[in-house]
Amino acid sequence: MPRKRLIIEMAMGIDQHGQEPTVAAARAVRNAIAHNALPGVWEVAGLNDPNEMIVEVQVAVPYPEQVREEEVLAVLPFGKKTLTLESGGMVVEGKAIPVLKDKNDEMLIAVAAVTVLIEN
Repeated sequence: MPRKRLIIEMAMGIDQHGQEPTVAAARAVRNAIAHNALPGVWEVAGLNDPNEMIVEVQVAVPYPEQVREEEVLAVLPFGKKTLTLESGGMVVEGKAIPVLKDKNDEMLIAVAAVTVLIEN
């Protein structure tokens, strides 16, 4: 069935301490959806249930093979969710703080695009 895109939301997320790519990726997705309302899903697209919308997430993050996908998708409250991960984002030198359980000086930055679609 053909799909139509309603919105594409973009943002970044950072894990300054802990060196967890999952944390950076989840923050990027959370930031992408944080300031949006989607009344068009009901008023224009005519969906009756928010879980009918399709939500495609693309995240570029350092060390994508370490990302716990289910934790990133759990940030999204509704929809038929998919996640595509790719190597990207940035690694920036910070300062390891032992009390914060840093493994090294790296700060991880992820970028995300969240696309909401409907089926025709």
